[in-house]
Amino acid sequence: MSAVATRPRLGFLGVGWIGRSRLEAIERTGVAEVAAIADPALDGALETLDELLEQELDGIVIATPTALHEQQALAALDRGLAVFCQKPLALDTTGAARIVEAARRADVLLGVDLSYRFTAAAARLRETIPHLGEIFAADLVFHNAYGPDKAWFYDADLSGGGCVADLGIHLVDLALWLLGFPEVESVEARLHGGPVEDHAVAQLEFATGAVVRVACSWRLHAGRDCVLEASFFGTDGGAALRNVDGSFYDFVAERYDGTTTRVLAEPPDDWSGRAAVEWAQRLACGQRFDPAAAELVAVHGVLDRIYGRSG
Repeated sequence: MSAVATRPRLGFLGVGWIGRSRLEAIERTGVAEVAAIADPALDGALETLDELLEQELDGIVIATPTALHEQQALAALDRGLAVFCQKPLALDTTGAARIVEAARRADVLLGVDLSYRFTAAAARLRETIPHLGEIFAADLVFHNAYGPDKAWFYDADLSGGGCVADLGIHLVDLALWLLGFPEVESVEARLHGGPVEDHAVAQLEFATGAVVRVACSWRLHAGRDCVLEASFFGTDGGAALRNVDGSFYDFVAERYDGTTTRVLAEPPDDWSGRAAVEWAQRLACGQRFDPAAAELVAVHGVLDRIYGRSG
């Protein structure tokens, strides 16, 4: 691994829509150098991970089908490279734990594109929730009027699941992250559809006493492109983030006191590549393994319980 300097050299593995958008976001900031790209569908690019790993790099950005993430991340970490990976990090908790442990052993920075954490609305919600008293309930929904346009999303062996793995992971992550990762005592879920689920509802009961309801779907007749909301209710107030007019990108955050609403954050907010940019900035500053990566395993643990894979 070359010495991490002001502008780390990054390789990009997979530059479909998501991968390309993350590449462009990092490139716009100038925080890192786009040193190499591997994607067999792109003319002039490298074709394989092995070719990418032969380049002089400080880290790689992975945006490939989920089933490939574990092997690809472990190969990069074995070379001492920092990794930023699309979600989900792996097909299950065991795979996610292996990646986190490999990053810990290599003492390199690991990031996952749990992008809604990086909205201004979520940041304001995180500041506000400790002032709401005892949180006893939360409701989070992510309904998409469309389904993914790539066939691998509908093959559980490649994707790890349907709308829960695609959309629900963001809701589970937000619920845990905003509430400080409390212990999850029980999970009950109902999944509908096939060959992978296109609608799911789950109820999580936390050791704190909070009950969190999560619902997500593909192709729901919701009357708009998207419904994304996360509402939290405490003994001293409530707060929520929600998308505006069905937008995938515009969010507001609000504080509720009785019948009064106060706006905490509102558009515009150019957040879509912020998770990748922050990882690149931390890498440029020489940051090594962050123990907070263990949170990724906790998120996957809840997903496995929703799918009935454990607990």
